Amino acid sequence: MSRVLAVAPVLPGPAHPQGRIADVVAPLLAPPGPRRELARRLHLGSGVRTRHLALPLDGYAGLAGFAEANAHFARVGTELAQDACRAALGAAGVTPADVDLVLFTTVTGLGAPSLDAALVGHLGLRPDVRRMPSFGLGCAGGAAGLAHLHEYLVGHPDQVALLVSVELCSLTFQRDDGSTANLVSSGLFGDGASAVVVAGDAVPAPAGRPSLSVVGTRSRLYPGTAEHLGWEVRDTGFGIVLSAELPQLLRAHLAGDVKDLLAAHGLEPADVGTWVVHAGGPKIVDAVRDALDLPEEALVRTRATLAAEGNLSSSSVLHVLAATLDDGAPPPGGWAVLMAFGPGVGVELVLLRGRAAHPGEGEAA
Repeated sequence: MSRVLAVAPVLPGPAHPQGRIADVVAPLLAPPGPRRELARRLHLGSGVRTRHLALPLDGYAGLAGFAEANAHFARVGTELAQDACRAALGAAGVTPADVDLVLFTTVTGLGAPSLDAALVGHLGLRPDVRRMPSFGLGCAGGAAGLAHLHEYLVGHPDQVALLVSVELCSLTFQRDDGSTANLVSSGLFGDGASAVVVAGDAVPAPAGRPSLSVVGTRSRLYPGTAEHLGWEVRDTGFGIVLSAELPQLLRAHLAGDVKDLLAAHGLEPADVGTWVVHAGGPKIVDAVRDALDLPEEALVRTRATLAAEGNLSSSSVLHVLAATLDDGAPPPGGWAVLMAFGPGVGVELVLLRGRAAHPGEGEAA
């Protein structure tokens, strides 16, 4: 197994009320008339109350195109990544020189070298640190990144890995695009980053701090669903592909995938006391609830994260994980399932178990 030692979510700038964002963004998407009014209604009905944005609100009208937006991604994203990594490493009691592998995930900006290369010098990581940048997993990237680090650390139990997610979704909004998908995404997605420190079982846990064991993972790709979610790459940047059929897809298939993950470890859904669900939007959260027959209280942290931050793509489920740990869940020995959904359509699942602050105290083997 591997262990999650610390999770650090970060957000740029102040929280902007959703209505104020709609006042600024809707005129950039559609001319006066029905589509602009629809944009406002979709923003206000998104389940989002506030969002944090990479730029000041008055900066979006002046964005000249993809190159300028991507330059802002590199600048702001690097700053947020540094903040998240320093917070996570500090909480885990790990020095930058202890890190052996960095997995960086995003779907909202491009770079070669990728953003994680800049972190080596800024944070003081070793020059021989392994780097694994990832683009294209979308909202599933945080969960998939955690799964990939677990698989690596099972084979390298004396090593430490760092998962870094940066998503600046506001920089991808398409000007003068009144499509329903663009109107919905402009009111749903926010900006943020996160870092997670994961260690092999041979690495000592920080004294006095509980941690999580990563016990198992599962990936599922639904063939023939690529048109439901993703990017349409344009001269102007990334145009959102977002199908209204996505919630029904999860209702049809998610329960079977979760049961398969749990059955491999002798468990059933009733054994899971904590659900760490990607804050994909109200209809996505409803679909998870319905598919798994969960009580509404199981999704309180997911809905609260969505309301306060919006959907942060790959960072979203990691922000929900941070809130879960802050609430003391899962307890030592308790089971949790973390899940997120991304282009493909793909589902990423991670089985977690709570560990006590001191080895052997309240935790079953």
